[in-house]
Amino acid sequence: MKILILGSGQVGSAIAQELAAMPDNDVTIVDTDESALKNIGSRLDVRTLVGNGASPMIMEQAGARDTDMLLALTRSDETNLVACKLAADLFNIPQRIARVRLADYQDFGIESEDEIDEDALSSSLKAFEVTDSIHPEHLVTEHLAGLLSHVRALQLLPFAHDKVRMVITQAQAQDWLVGKTIFQANAQLPENIDCQICAIYRNTRLIVPQPETVIAEGDEIAFMADSRHMAAVMYVFFEYNRSNHRVMIAGGGNVGYRLAKKMEHKFNIKIIENHLPRAEWLSDKLDNTLVLHGSATDEDLLSREYIDEIDVFCAITNDDENNIMAGLLAKNLGAKRVITIINRSRYVDLLTGNQIDIVVSPHQITIGSVLAHVRRGDVAAVYPLRRGTAEAIEVVVHGDRKTSSLVGRRVNEVKWPAGCHIAAIVRGEEVIMGRHHDTELQDGDHIVFFVSRRRVLRELEKLIQVKMGFFGL
Repeated sequence: MKILILGSGQVGSAIAQELAAMPDNDVTIVDTDESALKNIGSRLDVRTLVGNGASPMIMEQAGARDTDMLLALTRSDETNLVACKLAADLFNIPQRIARVRLADYQDFGIESEDEIDEDALSSSLKAFEVTDSIHPEHLVTEHLAGLLSHVRALQLLPFAHDKVRMVITQAQAQDWLVGKTIFQANAQLPENIDCQICAIYRNTRLIVPQPETVIAEGDEIAFMADSRHMAAVMYVFFEYNRSNHRVMIAGGGNVGYRLAKKMEHKFNIKIIENHLPRAEWLSDKLDNTLVLHGSATDEDLLSREYIDEIDVFCAITNDDENNIMAGLLAKNLGAKRVITIINRSRYVDLLTGNQIDIVVSPHQITIGSVLAHVRRGDVAAVYPLRRGTAEAIEVVVHGDRKTSSLVGRRVNEVKWPAGCHIAAIVRGEEVIMGRHHDTELQDGDHIVFFVSRRRVLRELEKLIQVKMGFFGL
């Protein structure tokens, strides 16, 4: 496949690395930053070209006339959208994926203010001939909303249109689960509720769960459950039903505003904004949120607003250093849980597991969304885990026993790649946990995999693909 990537930032370079590692991919990257392109070209087997990605001359030099996919991932919405329009009208590129940050492009023409269907394109995006779009701010907002809804979650990942969820959490000394085997944990669940513990990390070492595996304090646990039963599973495993009632958001930008708007009728929310005109705008737009004008690193302001009674403090300004300082200060002053957005990947590694409870990387979230569009086979969702060393992948299987390596076969009949484990199978409204190895896979099943070694992804993709007979050939 011939792929043209516009933008060599963190998202563009990470996607280029993924695609260049796949066989039969011919990748070209275009950017105005010559030094960044030299760095990428020295590390990856890709072609680089210096120039404006929205220029038809540059696109032609990059080989747009015989390109199969355009990934417009620059920081400029306008550059990305114009490039998609040119790719369609001048070069007939079949797949045109744009990274879009501004909410206006995403929301225009959408009548309801309810949650936007990620599969639907707004009329403004259709006008630019975009075939798929990636919205970083929307993705980050949804991720943060999930973390607020589940007190102990370090990550919360929805699959199969949110019919099933994977939650990653850490076992603490007071949890009922500590000292129990996985068999005992599952036996404790109510009769109509099932759960799959699909991975345990103990001191960074992966433990593939077995019925006799004992949960220890400090274990990082990834488990799957029907979304309707997740709260009940969390209560049984951790005897922890306290919800987040009081939330303070530092930063009233697009993500801060969207998060407050989405959650203000569920929680008691305060939002701190340093820019007075923006604070006034937030006060006018939000119905049930207290807007505070000031700095999130102002100790007196935090103390006056009873930071020691706040359940979750979210530092989500556009400045990494400000977020770090605000998060550490809030934690020191008594906030029970701190979530911080960090853009620089090195900062993410430094802060993870320290005083800040959860470090959210917008780039990792965005990369996962892009990967879901470019992976081979019918891949519905991809989520990087453990800072990209593992992945959770949702695929949809098609065909029959003759045209598919999976359909019509029991789970225990298939030779799965080492390091690849089934977490759950979703069939219509039914959720089947991955440990039921006698389940026969059917056409249209959504399968969620936990992949601990990313190098086995090629083998998994081969299993997913249907044979030529599926297309009547």
